[in-house]
Amino acid sequence: MKFMAKWRVRKPADDAQTAYVSERFGVRTLHIGSDTVQSAMRIARPYDLELSYTRSMMAFLLFMPRRPREVLLIGLGGGSLAKFIYRALPAARVRAVELSAQVVAIARHYFHVPANEPRLQVIVGDGAEYMTREDVSADLVVVDGYGADAHAEELGRREFYRACNQRLTANGMLVVNLWGGDREFTALLRRIEDAFPEGTLCLPAERPGNVIVFGFKKNPGAVAWKDITKRADALENEIGLEYGRFAEALRKMNRHDKEHLYP
Repeated sequence: MKFMAKWRVRKPADDAQTAYVSERFGVRTLHIGSDTVQSAMRIARPYDLELSYTRSMMAFLLFMPRRPREVLLIGLGGGSLAKFIYRALPAARVRAVELSAQVVAIARHYFHVPANEPRLQVIVGDGAEYMTREDVSADLVVVDGYGADAHAEELGRREFYRACNQRLTANGMLVVNLWGGDREFTALLRRIEDAFPEGTLCLPAERPGNVIVFGFKKNPGAVAWKDITKRADALENEIGLEYGRFAEALRKMNRHDKEHLYP
């Protein structure tokens, strides 16, 4: 098969930027600089979210009854979240900023990321620099900033998270993917908390290791579990993801009591 002959090749050991693709059991995966899976797509269902951590990132909808109209993703990868949000939230305009032109080319050719159009745009550029632009604004900022083996340094600085807060609209949210096993995890989480004093929440993904962090531009106050459960049921029917599990997992790492969750 020409695809496998061309792309299922291990990276050169001295090149941490090489992006390559592999395919097994009907799932195509993207790797950047190592064998770590950066993105995955089930070929028969290219717009679904194959990886559990990407599904967990969609839990922001539990706290945004008013759907985001402007969504900004820092890091494209294989484009799983960009494609899913584009399909699931038809009123939203989705922009993704990706540093690597090679990754963008692979995402378009092998992961079904559409060409730019009014509701979906991919920008080749530095995400950290992009967030400092005063003309940038979004209701939702989504950050997935891991490279070969570690979080991208420029996407983990306190100044970057503060810039994310500044770019958000009044009721906006930040969504960040972290690895719980990262030696910098505690430092990264504290930087997000410092940049978002109105409140943060952590959601451990189903697959051990990933922790999704939500930062609130405006504190939503104590959220009743009964309201979260009601929203989870409605979203599970509408979006098709496991929102009931997301709601339960929020109990694991956040301050709460029998009646309420406290960001």
